[in-house]
Amino acid sequence: MLAQVYAGWLWMFLESPQGPPQARPFLEAAERALRDQPSVAATGSPDARAAAERESRHVQLLAHWVAGDVPAVQREADALIERFPRDLLAVKLRQYVAFNRGDSPAMLRAILRVLPHHAENAYAHGMAAFAYEQCHLLDEAEAAARRALALRLNEREPWAQHALAHVLLTQGRIEEGTRLLEDWRAGWTGLNSFMATHLAWHLALFYLARGRDAEALALYDGAVWGVSTSYSQDQAGAVQLLARLEWCGVDVGHRWSELAGFIAARGIDTVEPFLTLLYLYGLARAARPEADALLAAVREADQGRRAVWADIVWPAAIGLVAHARGEPERAWHPLSQALPGLVHIGGSHAQRDLFALLHVDAATHAGALVDAQQALESRRRVDPDEVAINRRIADLYRQLDLPTLADEARRRVARVTAETGRHA
Repeated sequence: MLAQVYAGWLWMFLESPQGPPQARPFLEAAERALRDQPSVAATGSPDARAAAERESRHVQLLAHWVAGDVPAVQREADALIERFPRDLLAVKLRQYVAFNRGDSPAMLRAILRVLPHHAENAYAHGMAAFAYEQCHLLDEAEAAARRALALRLNEREPWAQHALAHVLLTQGRIEEGTRLLEDWRAGWTGLNSFMATHLAWHLALFYLARGRDAEALALYDGAVWGVSTSYSQDQAGAVQLLARLEWCGVDVGHRWSELAGFIAARGIDTVEPFLTLLYLYGLARAARPEADALLAAVREADQGRRAVWADIVWPAAIGLVAHARGEPERAWHPLSQALPGLVHIGGSHAQRDLFALLHVDAATHAGALVDAQQALESRRRVDPDEVAINRRIADLYRQLDLPTLADEARRRVARVTAETGRHA
């Protein structure tokens, strides 16, 4: 029975309109097995009764998920975790649903509720690390990630590596993050496509921070894109990295056109707002006509979260399409409107940061130089040596007639790129 349930999960994890109809036959098979199994309520052993209860709850959880009733999925997952604290798959699903709604405290509650039962489980500590990081509890996140890595001797615990990469990037510890990810990269084999490509995506962000643009582009070609070209998360990661490469001044050539062909094959996909916005940007950046159809669908989307789609996703969509089409004046204001609420669309802090970068770009080219200056200097406080930030600051201060500050920024770029070249 649980095999049927987990097969249904796999289809739902496609994060596409095709997920529920593909998962439904497995749900129906599990429901038939549940009806046909002899009752153990009165005659079975305590262990057998507990196993039957767990199976029944999992079937019901999948039924809610296929029906699109996310609040019911959350309630059922919470009940499963409370009753069966050793069921880490239920915890993982609860975290997944919370993540897609930007509810990082719920992610943390789910794992902390059961962590005493998994004190020596590296994977559980990795789950805790990412939840802590998404709550901006960076010290706790680093401690949990390093605990997980110690339990596995730094081997084969990619979720903890991922959480630690988030922490180091957020704190501007670029050299440390680069070294660790490069050391771990040889072990990123046998992983699902999301984890393998996403860890490479994180390494690319560290490279871009130090002006190692060619190496970041090579990671796109060799590790971030091309593993599972039809999968939602692989497509999203590719859009993210291409957009960041362009933000750093890299010519990405034909890559938008090639990527957009795979995104267009999804059709109208408004399953998850965060992913939809990335699909939309990729299509618009490649000048695909499907972007207009998807933009129209965003206008009508609901998925039980009408306020999120109307108040946050819709202005973000308008701004992203305008930016992708080279219309910064039309992009800047709607992106400004959307930015404060983007946490509710899902995605991690590092992933959603792309929208803030595009907003800075739109502000700069729309002539909103004060807004751009405030945003760029705020970012430089985290990592004073970030190459792309300093390049943009130099250009901005030139436009603002502050030549001394522009020269200082150019000197920072020269120093960091020279140091990077020496250590390459």
